[in-house]
Amino acid sequence: MSSALPASTLARILQVHPSDNVLVALEDLPAGASVTWDGGAFVLPQAVPVKHKFATEALDPGQDVTMYGVLVGRAVARIEKGERITTSNLRHAAGQFGKRSGAFSWSPPNVDKWRNRTFMGYHRADGQIGTANYWLVLPLVFCENRNVDVLRSAFERALGYSTPDVYYSLVSELVDGYRSRSTNTAPTDAAVRIDAKHAGSDRFVGDRVFSNVDGVRFLTHEGGCGGTRQDAHALCGLLSGYLNNPNVAGATVLSLGCQHAQVEMLRKELAKRNAGFSKPLLVFEQQRYHSEREMLTDAIRQTFAGIAEADRVGRRPAPLSALTVGVECGGSDGFSGISANPAIGRVSDLVLALGGKAVLSEFPELCGVEQDLIDRCVDDETADRFADLMRRYEARAEAAGSGFDMNPSPGNIRDGLITDAMKSAGAAKKGGTGPVADVLDYPEYVRRGGLTLLCTPGNDVESTTAMAGAGCNIMLFSTGLGTPTGNPITPVIKVSTNSSLARRMPDIIDYDAGSVIGGGRTIDEAGDELFELVIRVASGEVRTKAEKLEQYDFIPWKRGVSL
Repeated sequence: MSSALPASTLARILQVHPSDNVLVALEDLPAGASVTWDGGAFVLPQAVPVKHKFATEALDPGQDVTMYGVLVGRAVARIEKGERITTSNLRHAAGQFGKRSGAFSWSPPNVDKWRNRTFMGYHRADGQIGTANYWLVLPLVFCENRNVDVLRSAFERALGYSTPDVYYSLVSELVDGYRSRSTNTAPTDAAVRIDAKHAGSDRFVGDRVFSNVDGVRFLTHEGGCGGTRQDAHALCGLLSGYLNNPNVAGATVLSLGCQHAQVEMLRKELAKRNAGFSKPLLVFEQQRYHSEREMLTDAIRQTFAGIAEADRVGRRPAPLSALTVGVECGGSDGFSGISANPAIGRVSDLVLALGGKAVLSEFPELCGVEQDLIDRCVDDETADRFADLMRRYEARAEAAGSGFDMNPSPGNIRDGLITDAMKSAGAAKKGGTGPVADVLDYPEYVRRGGLTLLCTPGNDVESTTAMAGAGCNIMLFSTGLGTPTGNPITPVIKVSTNSSLARRMPDIIDYDAGSVIGGGRTIDEAGDELFELVIRVASGEVRTKAEKLEQYDFIPWKRGVSL
């Protein structure tokens, strides 16, 4: 959808695709409201909340319901004309998929206005270009999580990367009130003003020692031992992807020594992704030291020297073709597939047209649109790999007594995403319209220009964690209900599907795509504006809201059933 919503239906209803037999309520519609549609009019038998769908015709049990031009469910009860679609009258159903239909033809968007544009990035020896410059500290096994936290405590404040503790004054005041046996333990107006002053602040405590290093990121996880060897290989693959990500200048790795995820395993996984890897990689194995203090002292001295070396690299102009944009959605609502996701899809197409890369993940949220993606694949081998990964993923889910149909969350359903196929059809819009150049399994690394499909769960953090591990140097994340999700090494730009969310939660939203619904803005206009924001974030001119909140989410996917 590249044009503004028709003026005659802007404030009331929308048919997303000409073949759909449901309409979307663009505002709360009361029972008895008269709806003008397809040359006639009918009365709604019941209220339809904003973002929800209602039938354009009477449907008997077993009849198909279509939205976005694809099958999104089947009626399980009689649905009258104008009746709201709910979990009581509709069940998940998705179209079948098979072989690629033939050569795919794509008309890329005009990118003349960006052809000679650049962003200010960090150039790495292997040719990759980062949108940020981080030093990474990570454990190979959960046994080292405490030591990572010790290093975090030592480095962040000393280097000037820690932000004001905005809640300390509130807790201190409550403690003082408790100790004095005061009956009034509520925060005072002064404490609230202090909170408001510092919330989301860009200011760091003290002066930053290293001006060209954007931060030191400390990862912890619950893996590395106690699971299967496959778990250990997957974890090492993911961590090696983080080490290879262009936003990382170097890393400190803590190992216990006896765990499944061995240092040599990490190095082999790293070689798979980059045989010429040359960044500083400092490894400290605790069982080789006489004491924990000895190891940490050694780690601190060498890490400080490594960060000082990383500070010698500054931002330089880089072509927009060096962008690898991961696209994600979370806390989705009934407007996700109409506003924010298509706008993100527009950015994806612009990046592809400029020679860059985009990554679309969340395989459970591609259910029902497989054939469209298969037909967009550049060759049969790529198409067959996608189909195979989808079938195997769903089979694992069903073997565990679940299935893709269980993907929508209660919040999704409350806001109009009734089935997984309905949710998926809107979620896939983030991938734009361009050709699918490659299909990767978790936790592989992006290897080709164009659009890549990456097998991950629909779980927001597991998916964003995987995309950063696949090499994404920036991410676009749509949300209709609101979520603070961020990533330790890759900036995450949060895009709201509706303006009410942007007004209600301004501390987490970077861009409001709600004007596509209520402001007469076209998808192309919103996407172009969003792309300009991407360039500014990639250049370090704008910090995302997730970064300001220090929302550095990291959850490795332990292969199994996660939707």
